[in-house]
Amino acid sequence: MSKDINGRTGLFILNTGNGKGKTTAALGILMRAYGRGMKVIMLQFIKDKDSKYGEHIAAEKLGVEIIPLGHGFTWRDDNLDADCQLAKDCWSICREKILNSEYDIVILDELTYPLLFHWLDVDEVIETISSRPSWMHVVVTGRYAIPELVEAADLVTEMMEVRHPFKKGILGQMGIEF
Repeated sequence: MSKDINGRTGLFILNTGNGKGKTTAALGILMRAYGRGMKVIMLQFIKDKDSKYGEHIAAEKLGVEIIPLGHGFTWRDDNLDADCQLAKDCWSICREKILNSEYDIVILDELTYPLLFHWLDVDEVIETISSRPSWMHVVVTGRYAIPELVEAADLVTEMMEVRHPFKKGILGQMGIEF
């Protein structure tokens, strides 16, 4: 890894595990970096293109790019071929954002799922992330990170669920889950 003129070494960060907080942690990085004048973007594989979650509303107000590229929880659909193609289309946009050197941080939210389902080629994804500019940070989130992704990352954090209110029948809460 080489450093840029500011001494920054680009990291590949992976937030995974069955606990809550993977995307939230990535949003924390996005906010911290944006506050430092860095150019940031989050691309979301699962959230529907027409969704308006709290992070989307805040991002619009701040002028930060968060782009939902999916159409919901795709692995539960009847048309998995269409889901696979959507994942490939999303990846094409992500790949372009990583390789065009425009951003300091690129966040790939829920990328682990298309890799787990073999909708994307893991070698291509890792090669693209490895080919990023030396100063660029890439953050990947999602459950069930495959071993190749874990091995390739510089920083891996596993969120572990200890207790979740859903098990008590409490539905997702505005400002917490959406």
